[in-house]
Amino acid sequence: MLDEIISQLKDKKSPKRCSAAKKLRKLKNIEAGPFILSALEKELEDLRTWETQYQMVMAIGECGYKPALDFLQSLALKTFEATMIYVAIGDAIQRLSMQNEQDIASIFEAIDSGNDMLVDGAIRAMAMLKMVPVDLDIEKIINYVTAKNKNDGMHFWVLAAAPGWSGQKVEEYLAFCSTSKRDDIINAVELARAQKYKKWLPL
Repeated sequence: MLDEIISQLKDKKSPKRCSAAKKLRKLKNIEAGPFILSALEKELEDLRTWETQYQMVMAIGECGYKPALDFLQSLALKTFEATMIYVAIGDAIQRLSMQNEQDIASIFEAIDSGNDMLVDGAIRAMAMLKMVPVDLDIEKIINYVTAKNKNDGMHFWVLAAAPGWSGQKVEEYLAFCSTSKRDDIINAVELARAQKYKKWLPL
């Protein structure tokens, strides 16, 4: 089965390649890593296939192929018209760069880059992995996102991570987000207060 999906990465039609990448995301098989990376390098030559590129980057991250980290970090510095690709890059870099279950250094590196889409992706990975960073790092993230409008979409993924967090700073942040005008943010606040994770379904 794996071999069939990997061979589909070379299909002439982009939707077929995109479908293969999505399947490999679900399988999370590290053996697929070098093949996805090779396919991505070729895919990047065509600006029109940004969705396929997005899915390939996500697949590399979710299969845990660490040898791709340097390449992805170089991609983060490039200019993409389809900025959703940065979200995938941020997500994958967080997954591949972690030294332990509390390591969110890549989030702060993304913040320093000034690219909010990279930040969004890295925070999303943190939420999906149900990470509980050290208190100081949690405070740094909260300080960063509370400087934004309370209707900013980035709050959603911070809140999605928050069910595993505790402390006065977290409570203050939940109160801040509870006055947002976005239903998804309000719902995420309620889940965080109930200390419940929801099965988020990212693209």
